[in-house]
Amino acid sequence: MRLTVFSSPRAPGEPRTSAPSPVDPTLTVVSSQNASIQLLGSCIPTVCKIKPRYSDGTRTYTCCGMTCANKMKATVPKQNLVPRNHDGSCQVPNCTQPVLQTLNGPAKYCSQPHKVLAETACLWCRLSPKKGDRHFCSTACATEAQNNAAILLEIPAGHVTYKDIVHQFQRSWRHDTYCPSVKYIYKIVSSKELSDKYDAYKAKVESRGHFAVQTGLTAGNENRRWHGTLRKCNIGDKGETQLCSSDSCSLCCIIRKSYQIILSGKNTGWGRFGDGVYTSSTSSKSNDYSKNEDSTSPLKGMLLNKVVVGLGYKLTENDSSLTKPRDGYDSVIGEVGGKLNYDELVVYNNDAIRPSYLVMYEAA
Repeated sequence: MRLTVFSSPRAPGEPRTSAPSPVDPTLTVVSSQNASIQLLGSCIPTVCKIKPRYSDGTRTYTCCGMTCANKMKATVPKQNLVPRNHDGSCQVPNCTQPVLQTLNGPAKYCSQPHKVLAETACLWCRLSPKKGDRHFCSTACATEAQNNAAILLEIPAGHVTYKDIVHQFQRSWRHDTYCPSVKYIYKIVSSKELSDKYDAYKAKVESRGHFAVQTGLTAGNENRRWHGTLRKCNIGDKGETQLCSSDSCSLCCIIRKSYQIILSGKNTGWGRFGDGVYTSSTSSKSNDYSKNEDSTSPLKGMLLNKVVVGLGYKLTENDSSLTKPRDGYDSVIGEVGGKLNYDELVVYNNDAIRPSYLVMYEAA
């Protein structure tokens, strides 16, 4: 019997990530009565317990086939399941097997297949590997998550997506100051309406500029850029994923409805390049705009966004009168030099940008 994994469209703007190697040389078994069973791989105990896990030659799956996989998913609440705190049992949801004992002490998982699963798990069901560089294992999980939008899905610290974003945060911290530690990362799931409008705008820019075909860039010259803003609640702190209802909490408003150019400059008082949505490739620059108000949280929040850059018009001097880029261009790129110490990217269409991740880090 062949196990089929259904796919959902790749989240726009997300980089391709590679799954970890199926063999981890650091995971050495010292002693475990069940080690041979787990490493050989039987269908998880909550399902049939008998048949071997299905393997297609490159990946070993959690269950023996689709029948058991569907039974397993049916037993799990329809929500984003974050691995539980280490209590001696495997951190993969729905698995109660004891963890392996390694040369460095107890592992977090019962087996190598479950370790790989945790690092590549679907961000909705957490029971199957995500499909390639997408966030979900299937169209069903992607649709169910979007039907609950706007929501935050916590990404486990060991997940490949978590590692990728931490790397970007640290690499792009260009100020000569201490780079704070990242504590939590959440995937932002926007409504279908917002996602469709963004995709339509990106397709329009791509049809005009042919960035993917002619220059080898992403469609619409889509990039990930940082944005710091005002937070007036504890959203993003440990266990805090419910958006607040305050119209003055810019962070929750952006997560819920995306960016609104009409609110440009509300928190800063002006815009160097006029009324638009401002982002930067420099995380430490966006940190300057990340503020907590009426909150005792030890953390700050920063948004990592997907932005349709298209053809950017480069500027080094201020022009606060702008309401759009020069004709034939899709955005304004503030380059280092002149009035700018660090880069800026400005878009003048609400549908040119969507918040993609919320990154919570130590408040300096």
